[in-house]
Amino acid sequence: MEDVVIIDYATGNLRSVCNALDRLGARWRLSSDAGEILAAERVLLPGVGDASCAMNELKARGLDDVVRGLTVPVLGICVGMQLLCRSSEEGNVNCLGIFNTPVCRLHPDAAAGVKVPHMGWNTLTDLTSPLFDGLEDGCFAYFVHSYAASLCPETIAVAQNGISFSAALSRENFYGVQFHPEKSGEVGSRILYNFLNIK
Repeated sequence: MEDVVIIDYATGNLRSVCNALDRLGARWRLSSDAGEILAAERVLLPGVGDASCAMNELKARGLDDVVRGLTVPVLGICVGMQLLCRSSEEGNVNCLGIFNTPVCRLHPDAAAGVKVPHMGWNTLTDLTSPLFDGLEDGCFAYFVHSYAASLCPETIAVAQNGISFSAALSRENFYGVQFHPEKSGEVGSRILYNFLNIK
């Protein structure tokens, strides 16, 4: 399979992403080098934790403009997807602006059984992208987050936690998933496989 660069910008545990790519037989490497990222055939932007801290780490390495300029398929995962959005309420930070939608805080509702963080398995609906080839509407993915991207024309999958939010986004060569495909069993493996084969 094609070479994949996983952007290493000191945010999150990357091992589970690397293991998921190993299971698919993908060739990958971790890098924060702009030249290596620009030369990659696929790019993964993972991330967990605070969006504003993650954005600051990306900027500190001069990688914000590098990501914006990529023309190969790019997949943002969890906070990595949020960084591809216009802005985030988490730290009130401006993000990369690939997807023209804000990331907003989820709100708990004890009466309705809505908990934040939104943690665990949830269904994906309204699947409208080659990223989900071979998967059925209503399949399950694993989420861990307290902020979510609002619905917008770039939404390619929807999930609910009190409100409907963008479980996945797509624009041109950029893709993003709020859930963790590397922790989502066969569904997640299929999504990563599809990403590795998108032209």
